[in-house]
Amino acid sequence: MDSSAMGSAAMGSAAMDSAATAGAGIRTRIVNANGLSFEVSELGDGDRLALCLHGFPEHAFSWRFQMPMLAASGYRVWAPNLRGYGASSRPGGREAYAIEKLLDDVAALIDAAGCRETVLLAHDWGAVIAWYFAMRKQRPLARLVICNVPHPGPSSRRGLSWAQLKRSWYVFFFQLPWLPEAMLGRDQAKAIGDMMRASAVDKSRFPPEVGEVYRQNAAQPGALTAMINYYRALVIGGGLRRQQKLGYPVIDVPTLMVWGEDDVALTKETTYGTEEFVRQLTIRYLPRVSHWVQQEQPDIVNAMIQAFLEDKPVPELEWVARLV
Repeated sequence: MDSSAMGSAAMGSAAMDSAATAGAGIRTRIVNANGLSFEVSELGDGDRLALCLHGFPEHAFSWRFQMPMLAASGYRVWAPNLRGYGASSRPGGREAYAIEKLLDDVAALIDAAGCRETVLLAHDWGAVIAWYFAMRKQRPLARLVICNVPHPGPSSRRGLSWAQLKRSWYVFFFQLPWLPEAMLGRDQAKAIGDMMRASAVDKSRFPPEVGEVYRQNAAQPGALTAMINYYRALVIGGGLRRQQKLGYPVIDVPTLMVWGEDDVALTKETTYGTEEFVRQLTIRYLPRVSHWVQQEQPDIVNAMIQAFLEDKPVPELEWVARLV
């Protein structure tokens, strides 16, 4: 099923269309994979896949600035709404969001695309999935791009600092039954759009119409429970412990980390030591940029990603400023 707008009617097409000028030409289709239906935003064609995984509490819409650049670079770009988000399947129960099932979703989407090569780009919860996907080698990857989520290895080795534990309060809060949904869901999930704008540095990137896309996404029946179940399945569901037991083999895939330093949820220090777990690692830090890095500074992030995918030196921030 195809359409000419990014997102489904359930997402509020007027709000999405007004906020998606950067995503002109993006179409939406339904892809059946791993026994579920995924709402996938698509742009470009060819036999090289750029698969973009969004985070919490986002949507495929969060990749609207990167998709045209990737398509122009010769990729067939898929930005799926992960299970529980948008018009994708929303299975019930905490265990439906176990990390292993999320990895299987990514593998099945890659298979469904049928491309000869895959580049995986990911932010926030999508990056949690992407790190483990690259480690477990469920499908070959040509390149890996990670935005603002650390590799789990360094923190497993040295533990989390007190500063990071304080920033992670919401993860513990999300383990409670029903209360997180009740609080975030008040006034038709108004807190979701407000939170993203409040935590951004450049708030002009999150005008009301953008916040409305994310609010409507979260306000769908059962959506907040599904989104929060990612955290519950990882912590009290034992997903994190299971992955720790499997260990953290070194990732051989060339990897770019782009990191907004003014992240309210994650400290820059969580990235230190990543090179011990990733053989070919490039990190670029962006000062005065928030957790929502690829939405807040898309020109800079796009220049870095494009150089990386073309096997060129990834520019430092001061070089990028001259380019854009």
